[in-house]
Amino acid sequence: MSRNRKKRISRHLRMSIPPREAVQEGEKAGKPEMTLMTFSGSTFSERKVPSPGELPEIPCEGETAWIDITGLHDAPFLAEAAEKFGIHPLVLEDICNTGQRAKTEDYGDYQYIVVKMVTWDEENGQIEVEQVSFVLFENLLITFQERPGDLFEPVRQRLRQGKGRLRRQGADYLTYSLLDAIVDGYFLLIEKIGDQVEAIEGELLDGPATETSAKIHELRREMIFLRKAAWPLRDAVSSLERGDRFAGSATAVYMRDLYDHVIQVIDGIETIRDILAGMLDIYLSSVSNRMNEVMKVLTIIATIFIPLTFIAGVYGMNFVFMPELEWKWAYPAVLGVMVATALWMLAFFRKKGWL
Repeated sequence: MSRNRKKRISRHLRMSIPPREAVQEGEKAGKPEMTLMTFSGSTFSERKVPSPGELPEIPCEGETAWIDITGLHDAPFLAEAAEKFGIHPLVLEDICNTGQRAKTEDYGDYQYIVVKMVTWDEENGQIEVEQVSFVLFENLLITFQERPGDLFEPVRQRLRQGKGRLRRQGADYLTYSLLDAIVDGYFLLIEKIGDQVEAIEGELLDGPATETSAKIHELRREMIFLRKAAWPLRDAVSSLERGDRFAGSATAVYMRDLYDHVIQVIDGIETIRDILAGMLDIYLSSVSNRMNEVMKVLTIIATIFIPLTFIAGVYGMNFVFMPELEWKWAYPAVLGVMVATALWMLAFFRKKGWL
């Protein structure tokens, strides 16, 4: 996790420069991908568009358009798109700076929304985060993503198949649907982490190993990272719910429901954080108890050998006038006394409940 986190931080630092100075990065050296979807209650079309200059006049009357741009590395491409749709340079800078907190800003003709989309990397068992920016016009939505792969495929399928009310609603409802897909991703991620927490609980019951502590600390770092992404999302959705663009529309009730979902996500994150804190305390207590058991055994052994060492020391002084030294049965007698002393002490400790 730490290695990927460093890569993300490094990428965020590089992308913090103004858009006109954006740098192409290795595998991202190609052109960004741009997909145009236009739809209404009875029509739908989808196609790839090579550049913003080749976009048709959109949307047509009675239609809603969704432009999805994937890749933030090509500054001239993004600048051309921003100029075509009248997007403010400061908004474009925020789009390219992938270290943004979730927020929303009203620019009059359009609403700018930026959120963090989180997914679970099955191969590495890690959280992957991606910034997604929304520029919402009256009947047009433009989304900007860092890389291919997202949580929007169910929304695309609903548009292609004409299922539900998505085609009959405007760009604001499309924005809600995409935000809802992102929030659902948080729920899936919490479920994945919950499975890991249950596995660690089993390890704690069976006897924690050194790796158990590392797993707990790793999950705690993941939850702190997830919390930093979810809390600003709550404020952003709350602002959208109260804003003029959604407050007076039919989508307002759905935005209230989305806000409730974000609150549930935050509650789930806080619950898991509390569980992990308790598990860490259990782990430390278990290690301490195990150490106490070891120390108790060693202390009992040392205590038993104290009188035995005393007896051996007395008969090891080699004085001439020690009568027991000339007895025929002195040696076995002393050994017998030592064994009897040890047995008596063990019986005494057991009676006291120390064994």
